[in-house]
Amino acid sequence: MKYFISAGEASGDIHGAPLIRSLRKNDPSAQFIYLGGDEMSLAASESAPGSTPIIHYRDMAFMAFSEVFRHLGKIFGNLRLAKEAIASERPDALILIDYPSFNLKLATYAHGLGIPVYYYISPKVWAWKEWRVKSIRRYCRKVLSILPFEVEFFRSHGMDVEYVGNPSVEEVERKEAALPECAEFVRQHRLEPDKPILALVPGSRLGEIRNNLPIMDAVARRFPKLQPVIAGAPAVDPAFYTGYSGYPVVEGATFELLRNSACALVTSGTATLETALLGTPQVVCYRANGSRISYNIMKRLIKCKWVSLPNLIADKEIVPEMLVHLCTVDSVAAELGKIVPGAPGRDEMMRGYARMRGRLGTSQAPDKAAQSIVTDLQAIT
Repeated sequence: MKYFISAGEASGDIHGAPLIRSLRKNDPSAQFIYLGGDEMSLAASESAPGSTPIIHYRDMAFMAFSEVFRHLGKIFGNLRLAKEAIASERPDALILIDYPSFNLKLATYAHGLGIPVYYYISPKVWAWKEWRVKSIRRYCRKVLSILPFEVEFFRSHGMDVEYVGNPSVEEVERKEAALPECAEFVRQHRLEPDKPILALVPGSRLGEIRNNLPIMDAVARRFPKLQPVIAGAPAVDPAFYTGYSGYPVVEGATFELLRNSACALVTSGTATLETALLGTPQVVCYRANGSRISYNIMKRLIKCKWVSLPNLIADKEIVPEMLVHLCTVDSVAAELGKIVPGAPGRDEMMRGYARMRGRLGTSQAPDKAAQSIVTDLQAIT
């Protein structure tokens, strides 16, 4: 069968690659057309050498209204190109990975052509923009959930949903087993050998980095006993970081950095879950262009107690969330001081991580998702 997979961000590319491999394992004749990045290209090239995405996610990942507005022409061009590919290739299934504003438009189009649509890693409609549930219910055959608390939500809206496990669990376990020892990591990246590392993870989008890294940099300077190191995101030029911080950048080694760090400042997103799974104490940061007023508006729009995945999964505040106007140098520094080596808050956070890990379970998400899709397609063809 032929599968069209749409991933518009770095995280989607990372999760799309193992899904491609799992689909091929369940369907040896599988062919792939996709929007994604280098990881998905590598996975697809294992059966079709030289495979490349129709659109690379670096030409798709825009955030905030101003950034989206500036790139409207490119966004509409990407959507037109993706629709043309769906129409010409006529895949047996369209598989969406998050990125809702774009992907739900593809879902509408594919559904109109009679192509089954599956959502793997669904948008966080339980948090905000709940009206999107109507589109997901109308145009998607099934939601393959990676968060256990999502199941009840989607079922309450009359949708076919299956919890397949969280891909970050398997990904972290697999990568952690192959990670170098701390001394080797320090040597490889020419870091100071006897100084605890503070990981600065400012996000994968340029807007996120622009907003969050200056705060992280200023906080780090208040902790001279720590060694700050920036996690360089895929497809972001290392030179971009120098405009916001003078600390060293480690490219393509976020897992290694987090695993060998004493603590971390992490921009809200999937990285907060990965940091928790690696057992690294963290402060969640999200500095956006806004004020107390925009924060209060956001709190009214968001329909859940927390925004970070560790807290949502544990159903308890286990990591501090410094959001919008609360994400200041003083407030972030105060929270970081509670979890540095020797501080009592570290043990409490570790207990919270254990609670979160127990709720996630131990299943192989890409394999279960692929099995579910292939089985469903076989039943309807």
